[in-house]
Amino acid sequence: MTNKFIPDVQWFRSSNGLGVLAGSPLSFFRVSPAGARVLDAIQNNTSLPQQHEQLTDRLVRAGAIHPVPSHLPPVTDITVVIPAFITDESQLPQLQRLVDLLSGLNIVVVDDCSPVEVVITGATLVRHRSNLGPGAARNTGLERVTTPFVAFVDDDTEVTSDNIVQLAAYLEDSLTVMVAPRVLTRNTDTAISEYESHHSPLDLGKRPAVVRPLSRVSYVPAAVFVARTDAMHDIGGFLPTMRLGEDVDLVWRLAKTDGIIRYVPHIECAHLPRPSVRALLRQRFGYGSSAAHLDALHPYTASPLRTHALFLVVTALLLSGYLLFAALILPVVVLYFMFVLHDTSLPLRQQVRVIFVGLFAAIRLTALAVIRAWWPIFFVLGTFFIRPGFALVACIFVPVMIGLARHTPSHPLRYTILRILDPIAYGTGVWAGVLRRRSLRCLLPVITVRRSSAR
Repeated sequence: MTNKFIPDVQWFRSSNGLGVLAGSPLSFFRVSPAGARVLDAIQNNTSLPQQHEQLTDRLVRAGAIHPVPSHLPPVTDITVVIPAFITDESQLPQLQRLVDLLSGLNIVVVDDCSPVEVVITGATLVRHRSNLGPGAARNTGLERVTTPFVAFVDDDTEVTSDNIVQLAAYLEDSLTVMVAPRVLTRNTDTAISEYESHHSPLDLGKRPAVVRPLSRVSYVPAAVFVARTDAMHDIGGFLPTMRLGEDVDLVWRLAKTDGIIRYVPHIECAHLPRPSVRALLRQRFGYGSSAAHLDALHPYTASPLRTHALFLVVTALLLSGYLLFAALILPVVVLYFMFVLHDTSLPLRQQVRVIFVGLFAAIRLTALAVIRAWWPIFFVLGTFFIRPGFALVACIFVPVMIGLARHTPSHPLRYTILRILDPIAYGTGVWAGVLRRRSLRCLLPVITVRRSSAR
């Protein structure tokens, strides 16, 4: 374990000592005076007291603090696996450029039976006789890895050997089994690249996180990540029968082990945008269609919404246009959660902040669920009843208006069209998967009714 950490917490002093508010989902920790000295040292970037490991390990697992690597591993400890399916010769220069950027590392390119001949220099090339999908291609590369660490990199990304080594450095922490960077969309001066620079499903934001299902960062894409080779072997690698969502399944299976999956956004890599609107919508449809399969493998983990029942009541009233009823019930909800938070000794201001952060998150996530997973239901109901139609229209156009104001796109009309079609394509894919699997469970929200407790 490293002796240097970056805090991702809020802590405060009260009559009961020092408290820590951190993590996703939000957790409260009350620490002893000795623990307070550890936190002060982390905050002030000074030497940690002796015997800090028990507290820092606990905070690391909660995502309250993030370790900083103390040294870089040798390049000989890392092998890069690149699954490739090249449909046009114009894609070959991009693949060669990627291999050149990764120069110095062991590289295995797995040609998944591309319709054009793949010729590459600077890497070991393995060919499939039939197209087996990206998960199976990655597994083929994994079988040839003899180094302690393995990196998986998609052929439409731009990542350097330095990026990979910096990511692998986080695996010096014995608790960590996988680490992924922030994946940004490369600007190609098109409306699609501009849109995806703000709304790419591969970009998981600016804040570091411990990755776990149903949390702020619930997965990392397989576009770029580095993992312990033995951890990948222990879970059997990617599920070869999954052609879509195989990276999410892998992350969730790894999350069930004792290891930590870490998202490190200060290391950034580039990803090519979709070449056309049709390709973008096809991608979103495909992502949505994997939800039912993921739910079959990980029940309720692919749920479109997880929130507390009281937050959902307020949100439902707001989206239905019952503003007066929402205003009347809101003080009751606030008082209930203040009672729940009383045992934490949080200052009143912090209690109110936590409650409203939770409420706003519930509103945002519910609106997202409406336009992604539930829009067909609201569309049908909206043809007969005004309030479901009002809720659907609000959930569609409010995010569009916020996006136009926040991002000021140079192609506002195209941005608006893509912002509307993007979640609809995903939701259409969800329903296609539901019909194919004959299971509605991935459409059901996970509603919390029990009272949470402090730790």
